[in-house]
Amino acid sequence: MSVLVLGLGNALMGDDAFGVRAVEALLSRFRPLEGVRMLDGGTLGLDLLPRLEAVEHLLIIDALEMGAAAGTVFRLEGEEVPRAFAHKLSVHQMGVQDLLAVAELQGYLPRELVVWGVQPQSVEMGLELSPPVYGALTEVIAGVEGELAGWGFALAP
Repeated sequence: MSVLVLGLGNALMGDDAFGVRAVEALLSRFRPLEGVRMLDGGTLGLDLLPRLEAVEHLLIIDALEMGAAAGTVFRLEGEEVPRAFAHKLSVHQMGVQDLLAVAELQGYLPRELVVWGVQPQSVEMGLELSPPVYGALTEVIAGVEGELAGWGFALAP
């Protein structure tokens, strides 16, 4: 059984970096577990396809344009996931749609797919998350921790 926690986003574009920052926080707070990989996927899109081989559970963390208040946290699964990436916040999200489609065609699509996302406030050049999005990190990290525990992988500090 293997799990991939994939943080996505452009670290130079403010709140778009949410997924990347969340994975950085997870890696700094928890010990690595056998069978669980945490990856800063940046804006790689289809280049991530080889990373999906033999992955049974895929957990994506990203900023999502959902038309909600900045900092609102979303948990999506299954069929909800492709629809969430239909409203492209940035170029890398088109790559996510392509990645999932090609993974399915090649038989690599994980049996379980969950996205933890946050509504961004600002996707402009900058290295910092906006205050409402930064504030959502704690909730998303707790959600990811709970998700992994539900899959049989309890994180240890």
